Amino acid sequence: MHDQAEPMTGFPPASEDQVTIANWQEPQYLRWAFQHLRELLPTHRIPAGGHCSSLPKHDAPLGDPTVIWPDGGEVTASEVFAATHTDGLLVLRDGHIVAEQYLGAMTESSRHLLMSVSKSLVGCVAGILVERGTLDPDAPVTEYVPEVADCGYAGATLRNVLDMRTGVAFSEAYTAPDSEVRQMERSVGWAPLQPEDVVGGYAYLRQIGSGGPHGGEFTYRSCDTDMLGWMCERAAGVRMADLISTLIWQPMGAEYDAEVVCDAVGAAVHDGGICATLRDLGRFGQLILDDGVARDGRRVIPARWLAETFDPTPDVREAFALTDNEPMLPGGWYRNQFWFYRRASGPVLLCLGIHGQLVYVDRASRTVVVKMSSWPAAQDATYLAATLRACAALAV
Repeated sequence: MHDQAEPMTGFPPASEDQVTIANWQEPQYLRWAFQHLRELLPTHRIPAGGHCSSLPKHDAPLGDPTVIWPDGGEVTASEVFAATHTDGLLVLRDGHIVAEQYLGAMTESSRHLLMSVSKSLVGCVAGILVERGTLDPDAPVTEYVPEVADCGYAGATLRNVLDMRTGVAFSEAYTAPDSEVRQMERSVGWAPLQPEDVVGGYAYLRQIGSGGPHGGEFTYRSCDTDMLGWMCERAAGVRMADLISTLIWQPMGAEYDAEVVCDAVGAAVHDGGICATLRDLGRFGQLILDDGVARDGRRVIPARWLAETFDPTPDVREAFALTDNEPMLPGGWYRNQFWFYRRASGPVLLCLGIHGQLVYVDRASRTVVVKMSSWPAAQDATYLAATLRACAALAV
């Protein structure tokens, strides 16, 4: 009888230990797959530059405060992170490392799949292009991508796409195998194609239908980020991997190259395909904390873009308050591909990805928490609530 080994060990691995496109999102394979995605799927390299910004270590040890688990029991912050399938954890205080932890086979150089944390990077690329006049937030989607004039994106603007307030027909139901998000995953190559599927993410976007008017309540739709990425590429004439590299990754002083998964026709999976190291994602969080200015004093993300992201117009908050996200993120909003919720000390910015990917930025306490995870389920409200409480307890 075969004892279950670590995935992909052996020469060759036993059939039951092999990770494939068909099974990589199953719980027992997630941790391996999230750190080896380029062995399963094609990727574009996001080059780092020759300059790496420093992340000095803080002399004072990080405390381990007590928090309340969602069922009412008392646990410590470290117990929350241990219980929520953490692969890597980084806590920065005022730009200094106060805690860093790698679990399993993950190391400082491991590139971990960011899932929808990728969206926030793409949103920042869009912000830079807006500041340069390359993109216009009020312009229709079809100004940049006329191919979608006959689908659900007709009449939508870049601003609708940035804030996920389009009216396209798209369900983000991860547990439903025939939901639109799962159909799109098959088209981009994240799962085996079915006979009715189109090939390529952009081909999928061209067939999306209309589900209602644009500009209404916030509805989380990964397809909107893929539409945003396509618009950025068209406007700049540069593919997303190189946009991220030249506009963000190199200027902020990333230490390692990152990667972004691409589909069968070479288009990036903008909504969730970026893979990066823990510390480099921490550098991105620190960049947001420092109002878009890199450690060497270089302006990377426009100040105006971040200002209106942290303090949006009232309709943005109203569009969020109508949704079922409000109990988890009270007083929150979604703007420019970032999540927010409000603490007594002020707004907290979040980058969130399924299976437990997180960047937590609290300007009031000058704290950044980065958590890379492999939760068994795509979404877990208990794990998310406990993680946010642990981060808040550290951000004091």
